[in-house]
Amino acid sequence: MSVSLGEHPPVVPVKGAVTVKELRAYVIGSKGEEEKAGGGADCHAQAGGHWIVDTPISNPMSCYPLYKASRKQWGIDAIGSMVVEAELTNGIVGVGIAIAGEPGCFIVENHLSRFVEGQDPRNIEYIWDQMYRGTINYGRKGLTIQAISTVDLALWDALGKLRNEPVYQLLGGKTKDRLPVYATTVRADLAKEMGFVQAKIPLPYGPADGDKGMKANIERIKEVRASVGEDFPLAIDCYMSLTVPYTIELVRKISKEVPGGVKWVEEHLHPDDYEGYAEVKRKVGHKTLLTCGEHEYTRYGFRQLLEKKCCDVLQPDITWCGGITEARKVCAMAAAYDVPVIPHGSSVYSYHLQYAFQNCPMAELIMLAPKADVIQPYFGGLFLDEPLPKDGYIDLDPTKPGFGVTLNPSLNLKRPYPRSSEQLRTRDDLKQASETRPRGDEWLAKAATIQSGAY
Repeated sequence: MSVSLGEHPPVVPVKGAVTVKELRAYVIGSKGEEEKAGGGADCHAQAGGHWIVDTPISNPMSCYPLYKASRKQWGIDAIGSMVVEAELTNGIVGVGIAIAGEPGCFIVENHLSRFVEGQDPRNIEYIWDQMYRGTINYGRKGLTIQAISTVDLALWDALGKLRNEPVYQLLGGKTKDRLPVYATTVRADLAKEMGFVQAKIPLPYGPADGDKGMKANIERIKEVRASVGEDFPLAIDCYMSLTVPYTIELVRKISKEVPGGVKWVEEHLHPDDYEGYAEVKRKVGHKTLLTCGEHEYTRYGFRQLLEKKCCDVLQPDITWCGGITEARKVCAMAAAYDVPVIPHGSSVYSYHLQYAFQNCPMAELIMLAPKADVIQPYFGGLFLDEPLPKDGYIDLDPTKPGFGVTLNPSLNLKRPYPRSSEQLRTRDDLKQASETRPRGDEWLAKAATIQSGAY
């Protein structure tokens, strides 16, 4: 039985309102230029010899010896960065980024743009819902949601600039005055010296490396633990690479053999193995915290993790999971379960969310210097002014509207699927479509014409 007792007319901006004039989707000129720019939106787009691609890191392809030497061999950086600009009719431009590359550009320019251009950027929930529903036949997760995320972030940036406020103010204001930051790195000792509140290291080996690999894992964790002391928080990232039995054994061995243990074990299973995550938590959740969600999408995926009690901490990537519009729903759901949300990477796009939600206790910065020995911007050279942590904290500038960052004008950005001005939708186009839409009884009588062929 339906509770839709009356029609919802289309949302058409009032005449004279500031609307979205154009969406533009770009990639960085070449893979070499992306690497030179520090990776852009893709932290794995790094030159050879970088710790994040060329040190032993257990991953889903580790079971294939051909692809063990470097994560770049199996294409972890194949898709590449996408930059989206949302230009408003008053000249304001918002910027969003994600890993989506040229395929994402096609989706943005040739599909998502129809739901955005001509619309009031303040109607962001309306826009997101249409983008999601309009792509559900081929989307739901992965690249399509990452494309939606990029558009959503560009709109929030534009909206903040339109209102002359930081995004965190649009989300309800501050719940904390400063944001603690932990480092993902191969040099936990250096992260501690730099003032980070915690360090997380990648697990070197997985099930395909056998018992010797397990022993080497424990020795590596013990070595890192000794370098930072027993009281410094240390976490382990398993990057979707383990099995349920292997994870249980790993956690038990860490608990027994590593002085001080670890704060958490992260993303140990394939992201769709909800039952496996729940089983691991039932078996060894009392020995360490268990975290996941980096490669999960939309509130529907995170609802599964919460309902099945898969983890102690959720880790959505704000540039992948659906953008700010969807991430705020994830935070709200998690709060009902008393589950903290500590987003993966995402830099300014997560910092603003975390300022605004009480259950976001700290942020992550992936150390992207090749040797993890200095603090560098997470998005490389994409922005001129990406904020960096100092003494373990991020301080956002309250005078900077939107996400507070400026796209680097020296980047060689290419627009693979440009559109002419005649292809852009306007407020007047929305108004005309609204006036000629199917209505009421006339629409409901339409089905009666099918059998006769009169439609």
